[in-house]
Amino acid sequence: MGKLMIIGCGGVASVAIHKCCQNSDVFEEIMIASRTVSKCDALKEKLEKITKTKITTAKVDADNVEELTALIKSYGPDAVLNVALPYQDLTIMDACLEAGVDYIDTANYEPEDTDDPAWREIYEKRCEEKGFSAYFDYSWQWAYQKKFEEKGLTALLGTGFDPGVTSVFAAYAKKHYFDEIHTIDILDCNGGDHGYPFATNFNPEINLREVSAPGSYMENGKWIEIPAMSIKREYNFEGVGMKDMYLLHHEEIEALGRNMPEVKRIRFFMTFGQSYLTHMKCLENVGMLSTTPIDFNGTKIVPIQFLKELLPDPASLGPRTVGKTNIGCIFTGIKDGKEKTLYIYNVCDHQECYKEVQSQAISYTTGVPAMIGASMVLEGKWKKPGVFTTDEFDPDPYMEALNKWGLPWVVDENPVLVD
Repeated sequence: MGKLMIIGCGGVASVAIHKCCQNSDVFEEIMIASRTVSKCDALKEKLEKITKTKITTAKVDADNVEELTALIKSYGPDAVLNVALPYQDLTIMDACLEAGVDYIDTANYEPEDTDDPAWREIYEKRCEEKGFSAYFDYSWQWAYQKKFEEKGLTALLGTGFDPGVTSVFAAYAKKHYFDEIHTIDILDCNGGDHGYPFATNFNPEINLREVSAPGSYMENGKWIEIPAMSIKREYNFEGVGMKDMYLLHHEEIEALGRNMPEVKRIRFFMTFGQSYLTHMKCLENVGMLSTTPIDFNGTKIVPIQFLKELLPDPASLGPRTVGKTNIGCIFTGIKDGKEKTLYIYNVCDHQECYKEVQSQAISYTTGVPAMIGASMVLEGKWKKPGVFTTDEFDPDPYMEALNKWGLPWVVDENPVLVD
């Protein structure tokens, strides 16, 4: 069917690569490219014994557009899947445009250096105009719409779980269950226990920056921002139990708010245990979550990047994490003139994920949809010129693929609502 170039070889990338190799009818050939080519080679050696997919590897600096472009042109893939860092989204998009191939990622752009004056000027203007202060937003990638249109290329943004699957759930609910959707609550519950006093389930730098930022939600087309972790709710999650969850800013709110303007309120909640919150607050109070470089013994270091080196590698959590995740969307609205509620969700078991692909469920629930999004583009099911999020295509083939490739979903037509 096709060739896919995969940039990145961390926890999520490893899952996506495993699943591509399971789906060798679509992914006949893949290239794994990363700064650390030894990680790519180790994964290739492991997987090529059990797959028909032809695997090659390469070293690449994803911050270097020329280097990326040259590698893409020499390999000649049908698409590039970016499972590197959100910092690198724009350079990889630039390289895809230059090389003339489709682009797919799992998380929207944010800058590595939030003190960069050129970025800061645009950011502060956006904060004033839009009303939310998160460092990550879609504006930088949506600005590529015309470039991708003119080249006849597809850019599929945010095909992880949230964003990604949650937005497909919204499109599916709209297509099959509602005449009008009035509210969407996205709930992300990780009931897993890795046994460490403190660790993050994906890149600590990205994770801690996201969680420590002010929360925000969309109501009647406008952003409402609140202090970090100031709205808390309890919810009883199927397969996990009663958990504390907190309202966070999250990128799919922005995309759904733009693409489904009829929805009156969109919120995102994530569960956290008290130990995690206590550790995070302490680290924030002493400056360890800062992205501003400091001078240490004559060397410039970024505190949050130094902290990342001290914390357990998220990719190492798999064998010791037990429990389940439950991620989904609760909808309210109208069908045939009557009020309707709906909850679409997936439950994923950490240990089952580890048995299958040697990963915990957080990487699994992002890596599987990354493969599915890439397959939608390669198979031509989701293909049109421009820059799109996952809610802008027909949800049915993606939903079928979730059931097939390890993320089966449940529809509950009588859910408990979040107040």
